[in-house]
Amino acid sequence: MQAIVETAFDAVYLISVITIGVLMIRGSKGDRQFRLFGWMAVVLGAGDSFHLIPRALALCTTGLENYTVPLGLGKWITSVTMTVFYVLLYYVWRQRYKITGQNGLTAAVYILSAVRVALCMMPQNQWLSAESPLSWGIYRNIPFALLGLLIILLFYRSAKEHNDRAFRWMWLTIVLSFGFYIPVVLWADTIPMIGMLMIPKTCAYVWTVLIGYFAMKKECR
Repeated sequence: MQAIVETAFDAVYLISVITIGVLMIRGSKGDRQFRLFGWMAVVLGAGDSFHLIPRALALCTTGLENYTVPLGLGKWITSVTMTVFYVLLYYVWRQRYKITGQNGLTAAVYILSAVRVALCMMPQNQWLSAESPLSWGIYRNIPFALLGLLIILLFYRSAKEHNDRAFRWMWLTIVLSFGFYIPVVLWADTIPMIGMLMIPKTCAYVWTVLIGYFAMKKECR
C-alpha cells in the first residue's frame, strides 16, 4: 500500500511542478520574474526526481535497502538543486519588488549557498552509504536554513510593504517547508514515521509554485 500511495503522490507532484514550470516559462510574455519562477519550478521538480524516482523503483521492487547508492546519489543531487531553487527565488524577489543595489544581501545569498554546496560535496556526508552521519546532515543544513530564513524575511517584509496580495503567503510556504523538513533531518533515522513529514513539505513547495503561477495568470494577460 505504501508503495502505491507514495509512488502515485510523487508522480503527481513531479509532473505537476515541472508542467507548471514549463507553462510559466512559455506564458511569462517577457516578464522576467515569472520566467525565473518557471525555471525555479523546473529545477525543483527535476532535482527532486533524482531522489523520488529511485525511491519509487525501490518501493515497487526489492526494497529501499537494495537501492542505497541511487537513493544516496539522488539525495546528493537534490540537496544541490534545492539550493539553486532558493537562489532563483531570491532573484524572483528582486524582480517582483524592483530591488536594485543591495550588494551585501546578494553576497550573503551566494555565500550561504556556496557554503551549503561545499558542505554537500564533502565525503564525510557518506551519501552512498546506508549509514550517513547525522552530524553532517546538521552541518550542511545550517547554511541552508539560514538561506531559507533570509528569503522568508525578505518576502514577508516586501509583500507587507507593497500590499502584495498575490504573494502575501509566500513567506509562510517556506516556513512550512522548513518546519516539516527539519524534524526529518534530525529524527527520521531513529523514528521512521517522521519521514512522513516529507509529504506536507512537498505540498508546501507545490503551494509556492502555485502562488507564482496564479500571479502570472492574473498579471500577464
